Formats: sequence, structure tokens, C-alpha cells
Amino acid sequence: MTTAVVLEGFLHALRPLRPRAVWAHGSLAGGDYQEGRSDLDLIAVLPDPLTLGTVRRLVALHRGQRREPLAAKLHCSYLTPATLHDPDRPHLTWAHERVTRRPVTPVTRRELHAFGRVLHGEAPAGLLPPVPERQLTDFVVRDQRDFWRPAVDKARLWRQDVWVDLGLLTFARATVTLREGRLISKREALGELGALGAPAEVVEDITRRRYGTPAPASTDWLARRAGLTRAYLGPAIDALVATYG
Repeated sequence: MTTAVVLEGFLHALRPLRPRAVWAHGSLAGGDYQEGRSDLDLIAVLPDPLTLGTVRRLVALHRGQRREPLAAKLHCSYLTPATLHDPDRPHLTWAHERVTRRPVTPVTRRELHAFGRVLHGEAPAGLLPPVPERQLTDFVVRDQRDFWRPAVDKARLWRQDVWVDLGLLTFARATVTLREGRLISKREALGELGALGAPAEVVEDITRRRYGTPAPASTDWLARRAGLTRAYLGPAIDALVATYG
């Protein structure tokens, strides 16, 4: 099953709830999507308040599709016209095969305005308010300072691919956003990491796993990679926050 077929099936299943809009963001919208590796990051705007019955229908919808590997990577936050204006407000979200609540952050909102992909209905500009520069930069600094910097001190996390990848790529993207006011893709972020002084071995490892066919990692390499990443990322985040915070 291809990504296009997964999206078509999802939109068909969502149709009875009369969505005003369905948008893609992240890699799927930004041109760096890797089928089978990247998540399918979506936002749906439903016309009515989310009742318990609606939530149950959404859970059943997602559970019915998750047997397909690509469908299991589909994440979607559900907004309504009455709830979409506040970037700090958590919204019902299906992600990692469970229900949670997440805000649609200023970064995601800026992505939607800049290059969001309309899968159904109205465009982001017709529903989402614009993202002021100060709101965007404040969020990026806060995310680095309050989420990523404390995470660096939790050594057990950094043996996992996802933490190494997102930690470094998010830092590079944050740096460019604060320095230049623009959003970049994960591929562009990989190119930035070298110039930012990130450990070359780790950057090459991320690149192989994202775009190539890597060999299984040894326990020794996972430990070394975690140490290199943490030793770089902690001071790098401190310097970024000191400059822009």
C-alpha cells in the first residue's frame, strides 16, 4: 500500500464527520518525506465540538486502519473552528497508535502557512491566524530550553535513534529559525549540523538511517553515539538560548 492510498482511505473514512479541512505538515508537506520511514503528520478541522461519540468514532477509524504499516505512521490532530486559534491549547490527537492531547505549536502553524499541503477543503490561511515572529521565536527558545535541554541530562534516552535524530535535527532547525526567521526541512538541517560543529560520525549515522540502508548498530556504537550527542547538544543548546532567549 502506498502513501497516496493510505491518505485516500483516511479521507474517505473521515468524510462522514464532514471535515472543513485536512492538511499535511512536516516532511509530507515540506518535500523531504521518506515512505516507510517518515510519519504522516496531519491536521483535521471538524465543524462541530468533539463529543464523546465523535472521539469514539475517531478512535475506531484509526484502529481500523492501523494494520497497514504506513497507516500506523499516520498521526492526526483534530481541531474545530472554536478551538483552533490558541497555539497553547491541547487538541485531541491520534499518534503512535493511541489517543493523546497535543497543541498545534507555532512551528506547525508556520509550516502550514508556509507550505502546508491541502488534502481536503479550505486552505490554512482561511482558518488559522498568522503566526507573529515573536510568538514563533519565543516558542522555539522555550522548546530548546525547557524540553530538549533537560532531556540531554537523561542518559538512558540517547541510546535510542529517535532521540538522537530529533534532538540534533530540531536543534539545527531551531538555530536557522532564530537566526534567519525561516523553517527548514530535516534534509537541510542535516547539512546545517556540520557547520554548527555537530559530531560528524553522528551526522553520518543519521543520514544513513534516513536515506540509506544501514547495518545493525552495535552496543558499543550506541553508547559512543549517545555520549557524543549529549556532549555536543548540551553546550550547544545553552549557547543558543543565551543568544536568543
